[in-house]
Amino acid sequence: MKYVVMFLFVVVVAVGGGLGFVYYKGNNTAGPTLRTVAVERGDIQATVKATGTVKPEELIDVGAQVAGQIVAFGPDPRDSTRRIDFGTPVEKGSVLVVIDIANIERAEADVMQMEAKFTQAEADWKRLQQASKSPGLITQGELDASEAAFRTSRASVAVARAAVNQAKAGLADTEASVTRADAMIADAEADRKLAETNLGYCVIKSPVKGVIIARRVEVGQTVVSSLNSPSLFLIAKDLRRLQISAAVNEADIGQIHSGQAVRFTFDTFPGEVFNGIVAPDQPRLNASMTQNVVTYTVMINTDNSDLKLKPYLTANLEFEVSRRTGVLTVPNAALRWKPAPEMILGAGGAPGGKAASASGPKLVDSLERTVWMADQGGVRAVAVKGGVSDGLRTEVSGDIKEGDRVIVGINRGDDGGETSNPFAPKMFNSRKPQ
Repeated sequence: MKYVVMFLFVVVVAVGGGLGFVYYKGNNTAGPTLRTVAVERGDIQATVKATGTVKPEELIDVGAQVAGQIVAFGPDPRDSTRRIDFGTPVEKGSVLVVIDIANIERAEADVMQMEAKFTQAEADWKRLQQASKSPGLITQGELDASEAAFRTSRASVAVARAAVNQAKAGLADTEASVTRADAMIADAEADRKLAETNLGYCVIKSPVKGVIIARRVEVGQTVVSSLNSPSLFLIAKDLRRLQISAAVNEADIGQIHSGQAVRFTFDTFPGEVFNGIVAPDQPRLNASMTQNVVTYTVMINTDNSDLKLKPYLTANLEFEVSRRTGVLTVPNAALRWKPAPEMILGAGGAPGGKAASASGPKLVDSLERTVWMADQGGVRAVAVKGGVSDGLRTEVSGDIKEGDRVIVGINRGDDGGETSNPFAPKMFNSRKPQ
C-alpha cells in the first residue's frame, strides 16, 4: 500500500504540473497583436472647410418715401387677375403697391390748385410788364402846368422837379412789383413740382426686372416714413447668378484667395456636389468675432442656370488648397501611433512621430515624421517626410514603398480583438499587457 500511495501521488503531481504548464503557455501566447494597414498610392487633396449661405448676387430693397396706408398691390405681370406676391417675376416699372387713394386724390387737387396759381401769377406779371413801358404816374396836363409855372417862377420849377422824382420812385416800385411777380411764379412752379412728386411717391414701382423674394407689408397696413425708408419688398435681380457668403476661420483664411476652386454640398441634395470659385477681391477685410472666434467673410460665385438652388440655403464648402496625384499615402493614425519602449527593437529605440493637428484638414509642413513597422517580434521606426493631408490620410515620402504595412494600433488578445486607442483613458487603473 505504501508504494501504491506514492505512485498515485507522483501521477497526480505530474498531471497537475502538465496542466499548469499548458495553462501558463496558453495565457502567454494570447497576448496583443499589432494592427497594420498597407501603404497606398493615390490622389490626395488638402481642403479648408467652412459653411455659408446662398444669396442672390444683386438684391434690391424697395422702400417708401411717404406715409400712408397700403390699399392695393400691383397686378401680376403674367396674370392681371392676380396680385404681386412672394416669388412673382416683375418687370422694370411694374406697379408693386399703391399707398392711400385719398392721398392721391388730394395730391391731384393740389396739382390743379398750383397750376391755377401759376396761371394767375403769369397774367399779373404780363400786365405789370405792359404798365412799365408807359410814363406811368405823370399826365400831359401836369406837364403843361409845370412848364407854365417854370416860366413864371423859379419855385414852380422846383415843384415840377419834385414831381419828376416822384414819378421815378413810382417806376422803381413797378420794377419791384415785377420782381415779386417773378418770385411768385417760381414758388408756384416749385409747389406744383412738389405736388407731382408726392403723387408719384404714392405708387411704388419696381426699379429693376427680377423676382420678389420677400413681401413685407399687407393691405391695410400703415407705412410710416421717417429718417429711414421702410422696406416693402425685396427683389432679386437674377436668380441664375448666386453667391455664397462663407464664414472662414482666421486660422485658415491665409489659404484662401480669389479664383480658388470650391466644392460645396447641401443637405437637401444628398450626394450631389456643386462647384464654384472665390469671387474677386476676396476675402473681405471686415472680420467678425463671435464667442472669441474670429471669422472672415468670403464670397463664392456659382452658376444657377437651372434655378435648382434657392436663396438662403446652407452650404457645406470645401476650398481646394493643394492637390497631389499618384503619391504614397498612409492613414493619419499611423503617424500618431507610438509603441511602448519595450516593443522597440535596438537600444534606445527611435523617436516617436509628431502628432497631426486636430484643427481640421490643412497643408502639413514637409517635416520629418515617423511611422512604425513590425519586425522580428518587435517594431522599428521608419523616418518619412509628410506632405499634403486631407484629414484622414497624409502624403509621405522616404524609405517606404507601396504595399508596406505600417502600424496604426493594437488588437488586444484577451478582449475579443477590441481595437485599442492609445489616447483613451484607462478605467479603474486596469492595465492590460502590451
